[in-house]
Amino acid sequence: MIKTDILIIGAGPCGLFTVFEAGLLKLRCHLIDALPQPGGQCSEIYPKKPIFDIPAYPEILAGELVDKLMEQAAPFNPGFTLGERAEVVEKADDGDFLVTTNRGTVHKAPILAIAGGLGSFEPRKPPIERLSEFEDNGVEYMIKDPEVYRNKHVVISGGGDSALDWTIYLTEQNIADSVTLVHRRKGFRGHPDSAQKVIELSEANRINLVTEAEVINVHGNGVLQEITIRHKDKSEQKLALNHWVPLFGLSPKLGPIADWCLDVTKNSIEVDTFDYSTNIDGIYAVGDCNTYPGKLNLILCGFHEATLMVQSAFKRIYPDKNLVLKYTTVNGVQGFNE
Repeated sequence: MIKTDILIIGAGPCGLFTVFEAGLLKLRCHLIDALPQPGGQCSEIYPKKPIFDIPAYPEILAGELVDKLMEQAAPFNPGFTLGERAEVVEKADDGDFLVTTNRGTVHKAPILAIAGGLGSFEPRKPPIERLSEFEDNGVEYMIKDPEVYRNKHVVISGGGDSALDWTIYLTEQNIADSVTLVHRRKGFRGHPDSAQKVIELSEANRINLVTEAEVINVHGNGVLQEITIRHKDKSEQKLALNHWVPLFGLSPKLGPIADWCLDVTKNSIEVDTFDYSTNIDGIYAVGDCNTYPGKLNLILCGFHEATLMVQSAFKRIYPDKNLVLKYTTVNGVQGFNE
């Protein structure tokens, strides 16, 4: 049995920052995550995607942010149970929580902090016959390592930020031999600046922009070799390629957390903004997994939530101790860890 002060469900950015804030209060943390590595979506889905709204970083790649958060948490020696999903939550005789994973690993803690982002994700797949035959053989639903597309002919479908961002990245970094963006509409859902950049790249003949069209079929012998595109006027064209990346978004699911008797609204956990506590004493939720009036799904907002949450957690664990705010500028991190 793994025992700790705060058991964190989810090792994404908010979960990792919780370790740091808890460490300043001398609280031990252990994290559970279904993914095989820390970082959540930032590591699994878009490690090479730049983030622009992290304080003090005008631009930082998602994977780099995870590395920095791991470095920041390291002095407090967090534990990790990775590649396992938190399945069952029970109460022990002493009031602590017992959390068992899908592989039978049991954890015990007085505080449970859910930082699971939007939960588990499943890509939204286009309804195309034989599509599954080419998954990981030319069809990918997310870009993890851009180098996979080095010197390849790539087609991206979608009109959101991911489709626009990756079209721009693979082109401007001179990674792919050719990039084609296919979108069902004329306008884009993504950020206007990104949409304008894509249009400029198209006008400069650096990408092939195909709007008011969609991919309707895939062809190949074990490996994707060709796709069929249908245009608004019902005409069709075939296009040779190495990779097709349909970026139609991901469907989030809370998974087993939805069965933990928490108050949930539209796949998000309701919390009290005083300390981001849930309807169950001792269970908190921070980051994209929670909801409250005025909620913004931003990493920096999750950092704020985690900071207030651990203050409340300390008072629950040590009700008779006075909690005095100490500044790291005065004590340094090592001073908190002694």
